[in-house]
Amino acid sequence: MAIKKIGKQTVKLQNPPSIIGTATIVGPKEGEGPLKDYFDIVLEDDMWGQESFEKAEAKIQEEAIKLAISNANLSTSDIDYLFSGDLLNQITSSSYTARQLEIPYFGLYGACSTMTESLSLGAMAIDGGFANYVVCATSSHFSSAERQFRFPLEYGAQRPLTSQWTVTGAGATVLSATGNGPYITYITTGKIKDYGITDANNMGSAMAPAAIDTITQHFQDTGYSPDDYDLIITGDLAAVGKKILLDLMGKKGYDLSKNYTDCGVKIFDGVEQDTHAGGSGCACAAVVFNGYIYKEMIKGNLNRVLLVATGALHSPISTLQGESIPGIAHAVTIDNSLN
Repeated sequence: MAIKKIGKQTVKLQNPPSIIGTATIVGPKEGEGPLKDYFDIVLEDDMWGQESFEKAEAKIQEEAIKLAISNANLSTSDIDYLFSGDLLNQITSSSYTARQLEIPYFGLYGACSTMTESLSLGAMAIDGGFANYVVCATSSHFSSAERQFRFPLEYGAQRPLTSQWTVTGAGATVLSATGNGPYITYITTGKIKDYGITDANNMGSAMAPAAIDTITQHFQDTGYSPDDYDLIITGDLAAVGKKILLDLMGKKGYDLSKNYTDCGVKIFDGVEQDTHAGGSGCACAAVVFNGYIYKEMIKGNLNRVLLVATGALHSPISTLQGESIPGIAHAVTIDNSLN
């Protein structure tokens, strides 16, 4: 019997896991953005001494995971499971990272929704009594993603104003069966939504319907309203998708104008840094959550947050074949207190 399921798509955790450590590593451009003071490590060189962008991404994820474990005052041998994924073919960054760490590993592909997918599954593992400590992580790299999904940088392609800038970085979260919070208390698993967008340079429009569907279902399942949250944040619809979400949620009767934003909007100054619509990539929600949101919760400036990471589940092959872009969004509620 699914005693922890409420409504259609939401789980209310009976033994909410505590976040006991996080870590973020970002590239030079991210380190020049509005959230620069929230990141643990800012790289001076996005190659980080490696031979390729892909190898650099794997190193970034590995070091973020090791730092999060250290920040939790644990060692890798204490971790029961690693839940991680990335954007590259066959999630190679995460798999090569797992090879180095030798932690029992679940490889995930949720595109840019991977941070909340990993948090969801990691929290369920702990709540179900299957683990004491898990790590949830993801990464992305501007240069590796560009040449896989769009064009090699050397091509010099023009980027339309709807395009987003893939975040170079990685974020990792350590969840524990015990601790003083913040806690993951609710999980709303999203459904794929596809409204026919085929433009790989317009991710915000492709993913916004999934975010709208998941947030709406979360409110219906839990009985919460927008006013119950200090912050509702998607990642990463950026400016285009954010506008769509606010408009359509308003038409559904939910006013999110006071406490909603998007990780892709927060991480860059779109004008000064010329990132067009804003940030994207698995690391976008990961570094904003594990950096900015987590640290603001520890300070007590945020007490309840709804994190809704969004993903575009397409591939280079599906795009070249003219397929539309399926979108997904998974939501987790993070509470400072269980009262």
